[in-house]
Amino acid sequence: MAVLPNPDLDAVPLTAAMIRQVEAGIAIAQKPQVQRHIQESLAQLGDVNSSTKERRVSGTLRRWALRMAIGLAFRVRVEQPEFIPTQRGVLVANHLSHLDPFLLLATVPPHPYYYSLGDARTLFGQGWKRWLFGKAGGVIPLERWWKEEMAVMAVAQGDRPDLKPLAEAIEKHVPSGNSIQQLRQIDQAVQGILRRGDSILLFPEGRLGSQEGKLHLPLKRGTVIYALRSGVPITPVAIRGTSHLSFRKTLTLRFGPPLQFPQEKRPRRDKIDSAIAQLEQALTALLTPPLGK
Repeated sequence: MAVLPNPDLDAVPLTAAMIRQVEAGIAIAQKPQVQRHIQESLAQLGDVNSSTKERRVSGTLRRWALRMAIGLAFRVRVEQPEFIPTQRGVLVANHLSHLDPFLLLATVPPHPYYYSLGDARTLFGQGWKRWLFGKAGGVIPLERWWKEEMAVMAVAQGDRPDLKPLAEAIEKHVPSGNSIQQLRQIDQAVQGILRRGDSILLFPEGRLGSQEGKLHLPLKRGTVIYALRSGVPITPVAIRGTSHLSFRKTLTLRFGPPLQFPQEKRPRRDKIDSAIAQLEQALTALLTPPLGK
């Protein structure tokens, strides 16, 4: 096994609940229907760069349905709506709940059409989700190890040899997310989406956050690379209230001014690092109180 040490993982004790989640995740990864939906979704992304008509629900219908559903359960407050993007670009938010992408899609205009990247097993792990996303389209599934799985593999090499069979099952049945072929396929799809005038919704933390008002750092570099290569703006938005949900709770979205960078087909490392730093600063400022007051 080749699992690099991760200080963030070492600081979090591996609990029985985490182990059960890993076992459930491995089971999901092996389901034929999950594998089929992932492959179908990835195949549809190929239509982005071809003349084939892509299967997806209209942006207007999607927003209407999401607004209806979310409006029945929660109150939504939008701050600084003048910054809601109306042109193609990358929409970037902090991530507290699986509700977040639906909340954003219910708020932004139906055009340009937004695609969202999401964990493949989270998207297709349950029957109703497979049906919903299969009908709606507009999702880009990412196959990757969960943080809990990485934690299991890390401790299995040390003081928990009893977890070695579980770690081996992860490596055997769960893609790590480092496949060059898949990364290239997703990159080509994202560039095609932006090139034709649509938009991308991303959560640069790469995982669910654990605390309101605080980013999980470092942010993923791919977020700004997509924007730099396409020359499109990045619009930051802060989400508050979704970490713990309750009926009729007020959920807040605060949009910020777009970040615009010169287009670079092959962005240099210093340009990427500078853009990431500016994005982190923008999101941190949006998350600072009095957000939601």
